[in-house]
Amino acid sequence: MNLPEPSFTKNDKLANILIWTVSAVVFAVVVLLHELKFDVDLGFDVHIFAQLNAFINGVVAFLLILGLYLIKVKKYLLHKKVMNLSILLSLLFLLSYIAHHILADSTSYGGQGLAKTVYYFILITHILLAGLSLPFILFSAYRASISEFSAHKKLTKYVYPVWLYVAITGVVVFLMISPYYN
Repeated sequence: MNLPEPSFTKNDKLANILIWTVSAVVFAVVVLLHELKFDVDLGFDVHIFAQLNAFINGVVAFLLILGLYLIKVKKYLLHKKVMNLSILLSLLFLLSYIAHHILADSTSYGGQGLAKTVYYFILITHILLAGLSLPFILFSAYRASISEFSAHKKLTKYVYPVWLYVAITGVVVFLMISPYYN
């Protein structure tokens, strides 16, 4: 078996502190976004960030599926690279998400009836699961990085489908709300 070497030295105490701190900071920043707004003219439509977010979410969804395939066919090193890219793209998503919410006015969904109910159900579950899954994604990555593959596998059994749902519904939310951008 050609398993990757550990990327980091095991230090669970430090990992716990860092993972919970990063998760709390990200949560706080996202909550504060509703209070922050910069009225600046960048010379382009700031909803480009929302388009970028949807694109990134789509790529992450593809990479997550590819990562699952690679682990099933025992391509461990390639799986590691794909999953690390997924995390890196998720960080880029977060930066773009922050930029969009700081620079763009809030957009209300304009659909009615069942479409509105479906939109808000998808949006609310997307937001809640995105926030709740972050520390577990990071813990899973940490376990893999120190070659604790059994613990990694136990975590990913639960967090993988949630992360995939969040990535896919991020695209769906964009497709549903984008017709109502100013």
